Amino acid sequence: MSTQKSDISSFAQTVVDWQREHGRQHLPWQHHTDPYKVWLSEIMLQQTQVSTVLGYYERFLARFPTVKSLAEAEQDEVMPYWAGLGYYARARNLHRCAQVVCSNFDGSFPDSSQLLATLPGIGPSTAAAIAAFCFGERSPIMDGNVRRVFTRYFGVYGHPQKRAVDLELWALASQVVDSSPADLNMAAYTQGQMDLGSMLCTRGKPDCLKCPLKNTCFAYANQLTHELPTPKPKTVQPQRYCEMLILESNGAILLEQRPDSGIWGGLWAFPQYENSDELYRACVAMGIQLTPEQKMSALLHVFSHFKLHINPWHVKQSAPILAEPQANQEWVAITDLGSVGLPSPVKKIVEGLYGEQQQLEWAEV
Repeated sequence: MSTQKSDISSFAQTVVDWQREHGRQHLPWQHHTDPYKVWLSEIMLQQTQVSTVLGYYERFLARFPTVKSLAEAEQDEVMPYWAGLGYYARARNLHRCAQVVCSNFDGSFPDSSQLLATLPGIGPSTAAAIAAFCFGERSPIMDGNVRRVFTRYFGVYGHPQKRAVDLELWALASQVVDSSPADLNMAAYTQGQMDLGSMLCTRGKPDCLKCPLKNTCFAYANQLTHELPTPKPKTVQPQRYCEMLILESNGAILLEQRPDSGIWGGLWAFPQYENSDELYRACVAMGIQLTPEQKMSALLHVFSHFKLHINPWHVKQSAPILAEPQANQEWVAITDLGSVGLPSPVKKIVEGLYGEQQQLEWAEV
């Protein structure tokens, strides 16, 4: 690391001054201290871009305006308002967190990052951000955008998700806060770090000439912005395959709720099978005879850690095959599919089959 102690002491105020003049000022969760709204935005923004979150945030608050209203809802009521944002464990933890806040804290979020971090789905960085925005707490954050800023500015090598590198970054973040003036605007500093990482210090083509930190930035001085952060070693992404049964009868589709753990946890999808043999056996048990004509075009869905190849089979019957579906299954009217929490690839299949006919509007959940 080539920067000096003086760089640490001026870092935070430089970020604050830049944020006030050039940072984002009109996001719907800014400029208020309601922990519920700030918490919701922070959870939605985890691994999701601001542009994607905006619509979801407004719709979610319209349906669940308070932490109490969210806590009192059933999980099935919550999931449709999250469908499409991905990383569905966030939604389950969101719901559980609201229940804990209401049951253990009388419906008010605790006012310290230490207590906030004990709640479901709230890690140290998210807890610190909420505490900074809502209570002015002097706690450092360290999300993906901030890691990129810190690794470049302070010249920190090694992949940021490695334990030793992560500890070094957190230590630097604490030093910055501890070395800053007592009257530092923590809300502006916290927001400014996020804004710098997303607006200027971007992953691919950082706009260094506009950065307020460029004169003391290690990566800029040494022309190393393309090397920092240290990239994660490349691995071959695993390929997985599955069969999906789209069973249609009398204007309804058979859907199956996914278990809370695993992909698409808590959402509703078509019954899924590991391979064609498993699909055929299930169909035989239901009195269904599959034909090659019922097989649709394959669909590829890319997750962060593997690729899923989906083979959908569309079977239309004139009468219900399953008089009593399994405990985790339900017949859902095609006209009601737009209000059900469905994973993205299932939505694509539904839109291809019924979208134009039924004029489904997924945003209107």
